[in-house]
Amino acid sequence: MNKTILITGTSTGFGASAVHYFAQKGWNVIATMRDITKAGDLQNMDRVFVTKLDVQDKSSIETAITGGIERFGNIDVVVNNAGYGLFGIFESISPEGIQDQFAVNVFGAMDVVRAILPHFRAKNNGTIINISSGAGAIGFPMASVYSASKFALEGWSEGLRYELASLGIKVKIVEPGGATKTAFIERMGGESAGLQAIENYIPFLEQIGKVYGGMATAADADAVEKVVTAIYDAATDNTDTLRYAPTNDIQALLKARRTTSEEAYQQFTSGVFAPAAESVSH
Repeated sequence: MNKTILITGTSTGFGASAVHYFAQKGWNVIATMRDITKAGDLQNMDRVFVTKLDVQDKSSIETAITGGIERFGNIDVVVNNAGYGLFGIFESISPEGIQDQFAVNVFGAMDVVRAILPHFRAKNNGTIINISSGAGAIGFPMASVYSASKFALEGWSEGLRYELASLGIKVKIVEPGGATKTAFIERMGGESAGLQAIENYIPFLEQIGKVYGGMATAADADAVEKVVTAIYDAATDNTDTLRYAPTNDIQALLKARRTTSEEAYQQFTSGVFAPAAESVSH
């Protein structure tokens, strides 16, 4: 029997590409999104069931899961891919904006998992794959709120894995680095538009903008392919591996964070971000 995967946020980016990849590998795919009019060619693909799922609407989560099981008889893997990045100086972001960031990136993923767990528990099997970010391991300037949401997602995932392992259910995390290569960046810009401008930060913003411009240039050209392959590996490798970091553009920062001392890490990141801060202070 073909395995079945449910993926959230499949109208663009990693989600849409993952639908194509898994379908080509012979999987049944429940492709979910907030607006199914944006499904494009996914509507006409064999083995693909397109349905509405808004992670901020619990009833739509339940309906999508129920509909997917009715269509394919089972769900083996759930990928929490839906998310966005609210970028900007923390002081300029409203409390409502912060709450919405967590509502989508953290609470939405939690609600999807809560809804699928009875199905997974009934068969003592299943895999949950949460799409995080390099910003889920490293705090980036102008991304403190986004990083906070992804840090929360990773902390929850890591704790949850121990609870569910006794039931035969795996929890995994994929940490992309090259988000600028997908439509994620377009929503990021839209969500960040209209933030309060605070003049004092303008010199810093100009400098850090140059840093991020260089990072965007260095981002993996094949980031989407690498991330989708990592999602597939996480779903099929039958290991207890928790984290997958498939893109090269984030490796140096992750290595500094996870394999060096705190002093060495701070020294390394100061070389990346502090020159901008120093230029502001003079």
